[in-house]
Amino acid sequence: MKTFTKSALFLLWLIPMSFFAQSTVNGTVTDAGNGQPIPGVNIILKGSTNGTTSDFDGNYTLSNVNDGDIIVFSYVGFLPQEMAYSGQATIDIVLEEDAAELEQVVVIGYGTTRKKDLTGSVALITSEDFNTGNNITAETLFNGRVAGVNINTNGGPAGNSEIRIRGGASLNASNNPLIVVDGLPLNDPGDTDNGSRSVLSAINPNDIESFSILKDASAAAIYGNRGANGVIIITTKKGKKNLQISLDSKTGINSVTDVVDVFSPSQYRTFIAENFPSRVDDLGSANTDWQDEIYRDAFSSDHNLSVSGSILQVLPTRLTLGRSDQEGLRKTSKFERTTTSLSLNPRLFNNHLKIDVNANLNFEKNRFAPNVEGSAITFDPTQPVLDPGSQYGGFFEYLDPSTGFARANVQLNPVAQLLQTRDIANVRRYYGNAKFDYQLHFFPDLRAVVNLGLDTSETDRFEERSTESANTFNAAQGEFNGYKSDTDFIAKNKLLDTYLVYNKKVGGLDIEATGGYSYQKFEVEELLTGDQRDPNIEPEETINADVVLLAYFLRTNLKFNDKYFLTGSIRRDGTSRFSEDNRFGYFPSASFGWQINEEDFLKSSSLVSNLRLRLGYGITGQQDIPSANDYLERYRGSGPNTQYILNGEVVNIVQAQFRNEEIEWEKITEYNIGLDYGLWNDRISGSVDVFRKESDDLLSQAPVPDGANFSNQGFQNIGKFVTEGLEFSISADIIKTNDLNWNVSYNATYINREIEELAFGQDILTTGIGGGTGNTIQIQRQGEAPFSFFTFAQLYDSNGRPIEGAYADLNGDGVINNDDRYVSGDATADITMGLQSSFNYKNFDFSFNMRASIGNEIYNNVASSNAQLGNVFRNVFNNTPVSVLDTNFQNTSDVILSDYYVEDASFVRMDNITVGYTMRDLMKGISSLRIWAGVQNAFVITDYSGLDPEIQNNGVDNTIFPRGRTLLLGINYKY
Repeated sequence: MKTFTKSALFLLWLIPMSFFAQSTVNGTVTDAGNGQPIPGVNIILKGSTNGTTSDFDGNYTLSNVNDGDIIVFSYVGFLPQEMAYSGQATIDIVLEEDAAELEQVVVIGYGTTRKKDLTGSVALITSEDFNTGNNITAETLFNGRVAGVNINTNGGPAGNSEIRIRGGASLNASNNPLIVVDGLPLNDPGDTDNGSRSVLSAINPNDIESFSILKDASAAAIYGNRGANGVIIITTKKGKKNLQISLDSKTGINSVTDVVDVFSPSQYRTFIAENFPSRVDDLGSANTDWQDEIYRDAFSSDHNLSVSGSILQVLPTRLTLGRSDQEGLRKTSKFERTTTSLSLNPRLFNNHLKIDVNANLNFEKNRFAPNVEGSAITFDPTQPVLDPGSQYGGFFEYLDPSTGFARANVQLNPVAQLLQTRDIANVRRYYGNAKFDYQLHFFPDLRAVVNLGLDTSETDRFEERSTESANTFNAAQGEFNGYKSDTDFIAKNKLLDTYLVYNKKVGGLDIEATGGYSYQKFEVEELLTGDQRDPNIEPEETINADVVLLAYFLRTNLKFNDKYFLTGSIRRDGTSRFSEDNRFGYFPSASFGWQINEEDFLKSSSLVSNLRLRLGYGITGQQDIPSANDYLERYRGSGPNTQYILNGEVVNIVQAQFRNEEIEWEKITEYNIGLDYGLWNDRISGSVDVFRKESDDLLSQAPVPDGANFSNQGFQNIGKFVTEGLEFSISADIIKTNDLNWNVSYNATYINREIEELAFGQDILTTGIGGGTGNTIQIQRQGEAPFSFFTFAQLYDSNGRPIEGAYADLNGDGVINNDDRYVSGDATADITMGLQSSFNYKNFDFSFNMRASIGNEIYNNVASSNAQLGNVFRNVFNNTPVSVLDTNFQNTSDVILSDYYVEDASFVRMDNITVGYTMRDLMKGISSLRIWAGVQNAFVITDYSGLDPEIQNNGVDNTIFPRGRTLLLGINYKY
């Protein structure tokens, strides 16, 4: 026994003393950004399996720690941190955000996910990727950067943009994507009386942190009735723990680069002498370039100040103030905007309750200038702008010799129209939301989320035309009446979202389930005074019927071993636009992802760093049509022009309105196959997507048989069309060193759209044009693209010149009539492309953005309605495009429907070039100053003969607000 005891004591002595030195360490892990504790941090001894995680208060306890051990702290979205143990009883850790990892967090409907976990077609654009330049409205930040997204912005100040994701999904219902700002879906009243340039013009681009663009139905179906045309989710910047101050300022000058090519004064005199020698004496003695007279060099400035920090170290806050002033190229037009925003992001109860409050109060002032391009193009260049003896404010106008008053049925002085018109709208817009995200203490796997949102726009708009204006002169009475009207417009958008989010990890399976309810209500009120100087006009107040949308939704995300991903959702939507029988619709989606590079056969590859297959299917709905109550029996009261006089008494009448009780949801079914790739540790990365969209029960304004309804047309569900496409994108870090970096990104999209079915197979003629009465230039036809051009086939002589009025007899019946018109093209591009380059060398930076469009056509209505010799003299002299010399066409009516005016409008446009220099060592390295210069709309390469190859209005060019070239200078200061 003694021998055993001695032996045991000897063995215990041999055991390393370090065994007895093993200790326990405690501590707290917090977020460097806001000082809040971080639950779920992985804490492990390096090179071992000994580890733990922090609790919901950020606290942890790690046992069996020896001197010299390395403790590793890691958490998704933060930089890992290592700490050597040397006997400390407490080790508190502050983790810094990993900017690169955070950029991979994508905001989706009712939640967020990692970009690597996506199964749908979703594009993420962060502030690091934004376009530089004169970005006054939000959408210009990513124009040309996303495959499948096309943005066409008009030339006006803060111009409205036509945004199309994968070509849109409807014929006559809205094709605009849903815009969601911090969880609040915005609404565009679609009424010019609202006084705002666009739904996005009130948003300060400087406040935006990122865009998530949900392109396919599997991603957008969670928004159900509003996701048919894709969804753009805007996330704004939030407060940080440390004080940050940013000042951004830029100024620019915008100049006209091109005008419609018409005769100059000297050319016009020669032209008249050669073609109308008997009328030479009727020409004036002035030399006026009327297009030059209506345009100007336009100045712009944009200033933004933001302060971010944490109040009392517990309340992350961001406050911003912005001011934008932008003159339009068209004289008198102007855009002014003052923006204020406040973001509060407290985290309470040890991070269990997350509150995000976003409040924006913005003021927008717009002066709208009348569209006078048509008059400027055709006004006699030998007449002066001013006439000292004129009773019309000193402006030249054509006079009737018999009365001495302004002549009727001739163009008016375009400069006078601009300067004698004041059309000003003052808009006050408040929008924001309060989101409460509570992680249950007694059930931490479950979160309850409530999101309250409000978007209110109030407009006071007035229009006044001078009492000296010929535009309001009553020649019959010899009275200078002028014109004055006021409009009060109020639009409200109220939102309530409530939902639960369940997260659970079971072995290698991650489960996330979201289910909830959404309610949104839209209200519009409008008061129109009409012309207050006309005693017969009475004010008209309109209170639109409220539009209410409500929904129940459920989504589940499953992830297994970070390799296999499955997402499914269903949403039951209701809208007040349809009758009770058709009010609700179901919109499901399903998608699958496979992270192929995590499989054993690729996991160790040094070439392939990312390879991911995505399959998606979903159905979305469309109900956004101008008519909110077509299913109801409605009557309209009579106005002053629709009354009867019976027995000497005025009798008011009521008129029945169009009614369609069967109107229902337009449904869009979409299939998507995608492949994301990355090579050499993502030095080269990108994606390829193939998609097919089927739009059924199309909502379209369509004819009604005579006597079948109370109108000859109205919204109906009439057919089906299909959109198919291919998207490709690639980004490459060509050079990546400490001092020199060069990144190039490219994307391309192919789209083909075709109408498969229309009611009764009936064609629908659409899109009126100038130059005649009742003419239409486009058609909806089975087997063709929506809004195809519908023209005659022009015949040419042996010299290749068009023969006026000579068209091909396509049906061979020996008669040229509408049966010989054919589809000669459409405005949708076959291929669109974007190219961006960013080059940095030490403190210097250089970047550019280009876009291209191939295969789109434009109908040149400016030329077709004006470039005829018969138009040169109609009561008075009229200028004309010089292209008349190429055709010698005489009469508009003979040529206006010719395919001669359907032109190839393919183009390459350099959107922006920017060069800058950053001084990084100001104030001992805690602040920086960047000085930059740039040019916007540097050049366009195109064969289109008109003013600009980018046209809204479905590709019909009937004069536009021109896009100018802007020279810019700016500074960015950061503290």
